[in-house]
Amino acid sequence: MNTLVWVFAVVLTVVGATVGSVRRVNQGNEALVERLGRYHRKLTPGLNFGVLPIIDEVVIEANTRERILDIEPSDVITNDSVTLTIDTVIFWRIIDLYSAYYEIDDVSTALKNLVGTTLRSKIGEMDLQRTYSSREEINRALLESLDDATEPWGVKVTRVEIQDIKIKNEDLQKSLESERAALSKKRAAIAEAEGKREAAIAEAEGDRQAAIKQAEAMAESVRRIADAMPTQADPQDILRYLVMQRYVDANLQLGQSDNSKVIFMNPRDITENIDALLRDRLVDYPPAAFRQTPKAEETGDTNGQAE
Repeated sequence: MNTLVWVFAVVLTVVGATVGSVRRVNQGNEALVERLGRYHRKLTPGLNFGVLPIIDEVVIEANTRERILDIEPSDVITNDSVTLTIDTVIFWRIIDLYSAYYEIDDVSTALKNLVGTTLRSKIGEMDLQRTYSSREEINRALLESLDDATEPWGVKVTRVEIQDIKIKNEDLQKSLESERAALSKKRAAIAEAEGKREAAIAEAEGDRQAAIKQAEAMAESVRRIADAMPTQADPQDILRYLVMQRYVDANLQLGQSDNSKVIFMNPRDITENIDALLRDRLVDYPPAAFRQTPKAEETGDTNGQAE
């Protein structure tokens, strides 16, 4: 009987020790175990056996996923003695829990202080204009500095973002905004002037091409009319005819427009010019080369008159 009791007690002790030595760690976390006050092992996600009660102790279980640390707005001074308030946020994660626990007391506080001092150092090397226009450069410089400084802590800073930059002096802030507005208007005026210049150049080029095409068309018309007329035709008369034809067409198109117009002109000049052109052409038409020889009837009449 006493033997069974002792066996049962031993079995209970073994079962209790086995159950008590199991530790479960959630995904995304890690834990550190100390045995008798000294580091013993690291627990990974899942079930971990062999953590002995009383002898072993889980001293920390930490999140190894990426975390966000919002830095309180801090005052910094630029190279040209302007005080700025800068709001920054960093993204970081633990890559070595052993170093993060044993090499640094408080990682979050250390990161905040490190960001503040690094930010003051970088901004102090820049003037106000460069600070506003070089956010990416500042972010990159902060990331490089923090990455080097946090490597012994087992921490990785993945990204640094400057959320806002404000000037504490309101008068200076208004002056800077006015300067920006004036610069924007200047750029808009320059862009508008460039656009007008390019449009004028394009319009002039179009007019030049149209004039060339028009001259070529008129030359072609003169050539075709000259080819259709006898060799004795005067090219100047052909040109005069084309000019008067275009003049008459232009007046017809002007009269067909719906807009009201006031034209100062002498109709008599137009009529006289057209009459003179037609009269000059009819006097010599048809040309001698196209005139036919007298008919037999005309020859007979002539003979009769002679008798």
